[in-house]
Order: sequence, then C-alpha cells, then structure tokens
Amino acid sequence: MIVARRERLLGILAVLFASVLWGSTGTAATFAPDVSPLAIGAVAMGLGGLLQALISAKSIIASRHRFLQNWRMLLTGALAVGIYPLAFYASMHLAGVTVGTVISIGSAPLLSALIEFSLDGQRLSRRWMTGAAIGVAGMVLLCVAESAGHATRDQSSGVIAGIGLGLIAGLTYALYSWAARHLMQRGIGSRAAMGATFGLGGVFLMPVLFATGAPLLASWNNAAVGAYMALIPMFVGYVCFGYALARIPASMATTITLLEPAVAAVLAVLIVGERLPALGWTGIGLVVLCLIFITVPLKRRGPLPVSA
Repeated sequence: MIVARRERLLGILAVLFASVLWGSTGTAATFAPDVSPLAIGAVAMGLGGLLQALISAKSIIASRHRFLQNWRMLLTGALAVGIYPLAFYASMHLAGVTVGTVISIGSAPLLSALIEFSLDGQRLSRRWMTGAAIGVAGMVLLCVAESAGHATRDQSSGVIAGIGLGLIAGLTYALYSWAARHLMQRGIGSRAAMGATFGLGGVFLMPVLFATGAPLLASWNNAAVGAYMALIPMFVGYVCFGYALARIPASMATTITLLEPAVAAVLAVLIVGERLPALGWTGIGLVVLCLIFITVPLKRRGPLPVSA
C-alpha cells in the first residue's frame, strides 16, 4: 500500500513538472515570429521524439517482438504524436497562446475519458468527473477572458479555426497518451513504449520539418528557440510524462496537465505582455482547485482510484 501510494505520488509530481515545461512552449514560440507554427511543431516534437527513441534504443530493441505483436497500438500512438504538434502550434498561432493552449489541453481530459470509456469500458469515478468539471470550467473562463480581451471581428474566423485545431490537438494528445499506456500494460517498459511511440511520430514529422524548417536556420535566435523546444519541453517533458503513465491512468495524467494552460497564461502575461482580466485569474484558480481535488487522496480510502 505504501509503495503504491509513493509510486502514485511520483507519477503525479512527474506530470506536474512536465506541465510546467510544456506551459512555456507558447511563450518560447513568440521569440521566433518568422518561423511557422508547422515548423515549430515539427522541430519540437520531431527532434524531441527522435531523441527519446535514441536514448531508449536498447529497450526498444529488446521489446521488438512485443512491438510487432502490438503494431496497431504503436502506429495509432505514433500517428497521434505526428498530428498533435501541428494542430497545437497552429491553434496557438491563430487563436493566441492562452486560448490555443486552453482548448488543446483543456479538452484532453474529457476526450481521454471518452476514449477509455468507449475502447476500454472504464467508468470514471464521481470524484474525478467533479474535479474535471471544475478544471474545464477554469479553462472556459480563461478562454472567455482571453478572447474578450484580444479577439476582434477580423480575427473571429482565425479564432474559430484555432479552436477547431485545438480540439484536434486535444484528441490526438489523449489518443497517444492512451496508446502509450496500453503498450506499457502489455508488458513493454515505459522508456521503450514512449521512445518507440515518439520516435516513430518524429519520423512522420521529418517531411514537415524539411519542408517548413528553413527559417529555423536563418538566425541564431530562431535556432535557439527550436533547440529549446526540442530539448526541454518535448524531450525532458515527455520523459517525465512517460514515467508518470507507468504509474497513473492516462485520464488522471491528462487531467493534471490542466496546469499547463495556467502556466501558459501566466507566462504570456509576464513575458509576452498579454493582459489577463480578473475572469482569467479566476479560471486559473479553478484549475489549481481541480488539481488539488483530483490528486489529494482521501485518507479513509487510501489511494484514489480514477477508474471505477
């Protein structure tokens, strides 16, 4: 019991750390305005994924027979990895850093729950649903506050397109989290599962990088942004996320990452200069409340089961 509780805590802390790193990506991207969102997404997740595969090469080779047995699950996760960053960074480009992040990450917990319910037959606990509702309410308030402050009539079509792309990003985020966890549950270690999924996804992203990535080499500033995105949020962040997925369910992990939009909003205010009204800060408060609600275990029941 004590070991299980400790592993669960470590998983939660790993996701929280990864969420803080991911929350910096939108702000970092603003320092390379000449680089397209497709190029930013391809260099971040593409190179980051290939690095994960590189450090996990021995584990991947050792698990090659299990990967062959579960190739459909691996391909599903890799395709989702390839689509996610393109949709995510395009969403932030069109709808703004805060709104794009809010929609992409805020929709992931509900979509993750829907995937687990539809494909695994899992039913989420009442406490999880309440916590997720609080978090999503915070996402909505953040989105409304940011949209009211920045969106004009001329920008409305771009914001709508950005929201649509954000939903695609949320779906693919939930899907690759689900696929990676399933690979782990089928006897593949977390390092091998994440390395193979993100490495293959990185391969899928290479044509996009070659087609759009020339501006990354146009200046040291652009190159530094690309290197940061690939090494810190994507590589280090997803190593932590893979560690967490081996210890907590995907639905809990994606819910905890609701911290990411809050971090993105704060950084956008402090560094980029975006203004966030009181309604937006209320949304951030609800996100923090959501995290406390779903991650702190009930003493009388021990570790909180996410799925009933």
